[in-house]
Amino acid sequence: MALTVDVVIPVLNEESALPVCIGKLRDFFARNPGPRWRILVADNGSTDRTAEVAEELMTHSGDLSVTHLELRGRGRALKQAWLESDAEVLCYMDVDLSTDLKSLPEIVDAVAEGGYDLAIGSRLLKDSDVVGRTLKREITSRGYSLLFRSMFCTGFRDAQCGFKAIKRDAAQKLVPLVVDNAWFFDSELLIIAEKNGFRIKEVPVRWVDDPDTRVRIISTAWEDIKGLLRLRFRGIPHTER
Repeated sequence: MALTVDVVIPVLNEESALPVCIGKLRDFFARNPGPRWRILVADNGSTDRTAEVAEELMTHSGDLSVTHLELRGRGRALKQAWLESDAEVLCYMDVDLSTDLKSLPEIVDAVAEGGYDLAIGSRLLKDSDVVGRTLKREITSRGYSLLFRSMFCTGFRDAQCGFKAIKRDAAQKLVPLVVDNAWFFDSELLIIAEKNGFRIKEVPVRWVDDPDTRVRIISTAWEDIKGLLRLRFRGIPHTER
């Protein structure tokens, strides 16, 4: 039986970007037919036509499903999508597909066959290829990496790249321990995972900056710092691997 892989796309007011994303994913899956690929659009609080567009896209094929959340938050969307999934491997990526899809089979294989519990795309490794990133975002990203590695002595470098895969059983154990429902979700998940003995593979990726990104660098960085301080001083929760 083919491996089932759920690819979650969290979206917030992405009525224009969503059809492009789904089209590219379907083309990629057609060229890489090994696993049973499924797409799950997790609409978290959109106020434009994102929900309607997602439903229209769903009618064209059985490979796509849609879940709607009233409250916003990428972490909240991923929690619900991953915990409700019955796929063996769970992934997520940003709707802009800034990370080249050619790395998707590698992170899936790492958790399906390679003995890892999680696999993450990285823009900060030697062989990573980052295109069009502003100096401000580059300094912020590397500074944040240095900060959390100094605080928690982690082996991974890029916690926030929107390109990850996780085993279903690992997600069932780890996701309920994550407090954050927004952008810090990624960092918190990875820190908890590594400190509980879960194996993480970091994969260099090609990443092209999206000039229309919705991420607010300063406010997001401040929320990340508060999250790191919470984990540092309130402690990291434990679970069985």
